[in-house]
Amino acid sequence: MILLKNGTIIDGTGTGAFAGDLLIDGDRIAEVGDFEALTASETVDCSGFTIAPGFIDAHSHSDLQVLEGRREKLIQGVTTEVVGNCGFSTYPAPDDPTPLYEFANGLFCGDDSWGWKNAKEYLSATAAGPNASVVSLVGHGSLRIAVAGNRQGPLPESQLDTMEGMLDEAFDQGAAGFSTGLMYAPGSSAPFEELVRLCRVVTRHDKIYTTHIRSYISGVIDAVEEQLELARRSGCRLQISHLQVVGASNWDKQARVLDQIEQARADGIDVAFDCYPYVAGSTVMTQLLPQSALDGGLEALMARLEDPDKRKRIAAATDEVLEWRWNDIYISAVHSDWNRQAVGCNLAELAEEWGRPPVDVMIDLLIQERGKVNILSFNQSEENLRETLSHALSIIISDGFYVRGRPHPRLHGTFPLLLGTIVRQRNWMSIEEGVHKIADLPARRFQIKDRGRLASGYFADVTVFDANSVDSPATYDDPEQKPVGIKYVFRNGALLEGSVCSG
Repeated sequence: MILLKNGTIIDGTGTGAFAGDLLIDGDRIAEVGDFEALTASETVDCSGFTIAPGFIDAHSHSDLQVLEGRREKLIQGVTTEVVGNCGFSTYPAPDDPTPLYEFANGLFCGDDSWGWKNAKEYLSATAAGPNASVVSLVGHGSLRIAVAGNRQGPLPESQLDTMEGMLDEAFDQGAAGFSTGLMYAPGSSAPFEELVRLCRVVTRHDKIYTTHIRSYISGVIDAVEEQLELARRSGCRLQISHLQVVGASNWDKQARVLDQIEQARADGIDVAFDCYPYVAGSTVMTQLLPQSALDGGLEALMARLEDPDKRKRIAAATDEVLEWRWNDIYISAVHSDWNRQAVGCNLAELAEEWGRPPVDVMIDLLIQERGKVNILSFNQSEENLRETLSHALSIIISDGFYVRGRPHPRLHGTFPLLLGTIVRQRNWMSIEEGVHKIADLPARRFQIKDRGRLASGYFADVTVFDANSVDSPATYDDPEQKPVGIKYVFRNGALLEGSVCSG
């Protein structure tokens, strides 16, 4: 048995902190209380520290890295990750996985050697993961590619039947839910009725449906309404991914969006959302293009961009609908060494340096890198960020993913930043609320059994931190800095090697 002694207990439920001890017996929490006379095989003095549940990252893209023993989440106090988000999952892999690699490697930071046939295979592979428990969603984009490749548009009835059957099977094998990425081809072309059919499968299995909606820019109100109507029609539990309103001219739409969600909740729809504690986001650069240009996959896109007339039309369409300023879009990763100097530059700077319009610089980079470019973009206002982070229906996530270049600082700092900068310095919420949004709340939302709370019988996932110093020094310019203030991280009762941070 391990006794964590003399700490400040925050149990994850949102209730007030209290002084106490926590007893671990094997992989479970035996008791939380005051154990003056108890003799344990090991006692850890937690005087001056806070004892909390292990944190749950409910929106992660570490689908491959959870198998590799990477420590970026561990040293933030994360003991559970939910992967398979935004329509991207590592399964079901088709016999020829090339289209799946083209679709997903930009977020997975993968090569051409991964892929699992079904949820059972993937969950079996991750069961022995060294650092985090893995909860997996089935990605709509991956599911569609397994059935129809990179083809866009409505699918025949036979292929829809096949997709329903594969989703049924994945849920039977332990997948926790279904995700869509409705701004990413080929899922962006899926008709509403296709989504209704698949979400009815979600409802039958009492799983969760998470969605990267069709628009976070000027069309955000309609995009949210589409998903609320999908929940009404199918009866599914709806989780709107990384909710935000992008572009200064659209920021005032956030109040309307939150009103929509709150009214739907009052009307009986089981809807909530998640968000990360940064004003900037990150994705693949092909996201900036009209997604119809990706019909048929990356090679088809390259052929279009290399055709002068088609390139001109794609450039004009991109310029017409782009709601970012070019100096808000930064290159975070490229595939080749040739353009490595572009990492960290924004497209306006590159346009001036190259003597070309920004949209042409973007297309030049995509051609030179065969579509393999990641970006970081400044999206939202501090005021809007505070409103979503502190909202009663929000879960706080990282949305982090690995790149061959300069990652978003959320990969290295989300959870300590929340507890330090957001909670302690800005006072946007109490520390109990902050822990609740990364512990018990996501555990209940994603039906993660016996995790997310410090209570007798729960798995002994525990993060011990210094509430007076915890934070992340990671910045957009220098994102790979380690957090401070995380003292110990236990998963299933075991102290995780290398989990102790400085500070």
